[in-house]
Amino acid sequence: MEIEIRADAGFAIPALYDYCESESITYTVGLITNSRLEEMAEDLLAEARERYEQEQKKVKLFGEDLYTAGSWEHARRVVYKAEIMEKGTNTRFVVTTRTDEPEALYEWYVRRGESENWIKDFKLHIKADRLSCHRFIANQFRLLLHAAAYWLLDTLRRKLVESGARRMQLDTLRLSLIKIGGRVRELMTKVRMHLASGHPGQHLWHALSGAFGVVHE
Repeated sequence: MEIEIRADAGFAIPALYDYCESESITYTVGLITNSRLEEMAEDLLAEARERYEQEQKKVKLFGEDLYTAGSWEHARRVVYKAEIMEKGTNTRFVVTTRTDEPEALYEWYVRRGESENWIKDFKLHIKADRLSCHRFIANQFRLLLHAAAYWLLDTLRRKLVESGARRMQLDTLRLSLIKIGGRVRELMTKVRMHLASGHPGQHLWHALSGAFGVVHE
């Protein structure tokens, strides 16, 4: 299995870079901005400001350079963004061993936020951190149940997105689809659900029935 690390500035420590390089692990890690990094991006930021004054809309430019922090034993590749917008300037820096072009690399780096949203859904909205049993095996089983619940809800969410619905957090999805009054009847050849004809999540249930090929009456 190939391992790659993509992390924010909380992990920006030399020990991590040294370990990854010794183990041939590719990494991209955010850096805390300092005066030397800001100086590195000065020319690009000036270019972005000039274009902003001409176009009067947000400008993002990307660059790269070799950089050696005081605590590093050697220089490393740093990719940076210089952005000018109505609210002011915004510069960001990442240290990396990837070889992508600066813009492609930075845009790939910021997509880590989607992974953080998945963790947020799992921990907060599925309550996966409720592991208060005294035995390890019991907590492990509870975590598996939380994972199964996440998989089921995420499957429903993906189906809804495919049908044109907006993407929702899992707590919103749970309130709209599951925490509603209804009656379930198990018949010989089918399972029939009786829901109120005017509840707020009705359109979502209709979208799901179409996505799964279920007949609703």
